[in-house]
Amino acid sequence: MSYSDSDSSSYGGDYKNFKQITRERLLYEMLRSAKTGKSKSTWKVLIMDKLTVKIMSYSCKMADITQEGVSLVEDLYRRRQPLPSMEAIYFIQPTKENVVAFLSDMSGKSPLYKKAFVFFSSPISRELVTHIKKDSTVLPRIGALREMNLEYFAIDSQVRKMTSLS
Repeated sequence: MSYSDSDSSSYGGDYKNFKQITRERLLYEMLRSAKTGKSKSTWKVLIMDKLTVKIMSYSCKMADITQEGVSLVEDLYRRRQPLPSMEAIYFIQPTKENVVAFLSDMSGKSPLYKKAFVFFSSPISRELVTHIKKDSTVLPRIGALREMNLEYFAIDSQVRKMTSLS
């Protein structure tokens, strides 16, 4: 079947396959949304954990990510150079360890980044939201806090593999 055959349904309308939808959600709902509004920075840093790196890599190429304004991709748990003039996009699982690492990056007088747009791969617990709200130095530095509900791997156009949280 050619690519053009899979682009339209039997009703004549266009549709997108599973991998395309996942890709568009990552690129447009997450990365592009961090470029709008009060955000003045052209380039951003993308910070991910081990699982979200895999989710992103199944759906997007580095060129796609760069085209959406990401100049650097970093591991949440690696030592990172402070870039206080840049904004950061966090795509992370909503775990206590990840939230603590995020708060560590953004709290105090010298945060690693100017502003953070935080996107969780699955729903975040109320306890973790409360934990974030308690840090008054971090709250004004948060540009977005959203659940993406993308904790799966889009292996191809019709197949996905659900991730195991255990």
